Amino acid sequence: MAEPIPGSDLAAMLESAHRRTLHLVRGVRSDQLTGPRLPNVNPLPWEIGHVAWFHEKWVLRHLYGRHPLRADADALYDSIALPHDARWDLRLPPLAETLDYLERVFEALRDRLAEKDLAAQDEAYFYRLTIFHEDMHDESLTYSRQALAWPRPDFGWAEAQGDVIGEGPLPGDVYVPGGTFLLGAGPDEPFVFDNEKWAHPVELAPFRIAKAPVTNAEYLGFVADGGYERREFWSEQGWQWRGKTQARHPVYWQRDGGEWLQRRFDAWLPLRPHAPVVHITWYEADAYCRWAGRRLPTEAEWEAAAVGQPTPDGDALSLRKRRFPWGNEPPTPRHANLAGWATDYADVAAYPDGDSVFGCRQMIGNVWEWTASNFEPYPGFTPDPYQEYSAPWFGPRKVLRGGCWATQGWLLRNTWRNFFLPERNDVFAGFRTCAL
Repeated sequence: MAEPIPGSDLAAMLESAHRRTLHLVRGVRSDQLTGPRLPNVNPLPWEIGHVAWFHEKWVLRHLYGRHPLRADADALYDSIALPHDARWDLRLPPLAETLDYLERVFEALRDRLAEKDLAAQDEAYFYRLTIFHEDMHDESLTYSRQALAWPRPDFGWAEAQGDVIGEGPLPGDVYVPGGTFLLGAGPDEPFVFDNEKWAHPVELAPFRIAKAPVTNAEYLGFVADGGYERREFWSEQGWQWRGKTQARHPVYWQRDGGEWLQRRFDAWLPLRPHAPVVHITWYEADAYCRWAGRRLPTEAEWEAAAVGQPTPDGDALSLRKRRFPWGNEPPTPRHANLAGWATDYADVAAYPDGDSVFGCRQMIGNVWEWTASNFEPYPGFTPDPYQEYSAPWFGPRKVLRGGCWATQGWLLRNTWRNFFLPERNDVFAGFRTCAL
């Protein structure tokens, strides 16, 4: 049975998430609040109101039986009841009124936590659930700022939280022995989402996986070789996507004479050769692999390379694994590029202190990484109280692992499963490859 945790710890997490949300909204002009209608962007006032509503629904109302602070909150902000396209047609309150709702919910949560020296496990679960939900929406708002060419967010940092350690490329593969690997989270975790439950044995053959994600320079070789025009490298669905979008290169790339540029928020900047390629769909990652004579790792292979450990003789995978590639202690700015600490992508050779036992780098932070695996339930899956988190989305979505530079660090562990449709390219996602 997990121990109670100090209310002050939860209050600090809540304050951090709240502060980040406010920084992501700061400076948005009134004409930017509701448009344009894009499939992967929400109207900003709706998204802020939804974050407040989710806190209120699962903590103030579910845990403590409070009445809603807004009588119309369910009608306005319930994401399950409101299809995405319908959110632009709502009579949403003005942003100032929405921010006032967010503030009132935050103050009510903070006041409840101030009464608790220790929060019982059931209380802590729902506080964590709603804080992590806000963290995920803050990351989504960061995607939106990129998609809409708004200025780069500062996340409230006065300056970067630490120097980026290391630069340049990191070519080559590492060898991971085969054997029985326990995929998924164990019951000793203080919090996991339902799709991570529970650790179960899978059999893996030995494999070789890249030390680092694919870089811009490596991906540029695929573009320069006509990879987007060559049907032999694309799956049937991928080729249909390419034809529909008329893609010839990653979505935020642009050629200016003899130089390639990449749009980073509201600025076009020279393409950095050793930074990871990003804003890549699963289809593009899969096509690159075919061109390069490689493949995407399965999520079990990815997790084994990140946190698995060999048996003493090195011939097989042990049943033991770590929480993070470097060990069990939480990430710091020496280990990983997370939480906006470095304010942008690092080169793939950065953060050697975060290496896994097998020598893979950046398997936490910098860019999300597509895997070959469909998002499916683990054996014995049962939904948690927030039943819509995973169950409606099993099937065609692909699993991503590892987090990105904008992901809040305490949200992650190497069993954390993200999941998006294969055509998504707004996500801060890249990929690494395996040998065939």
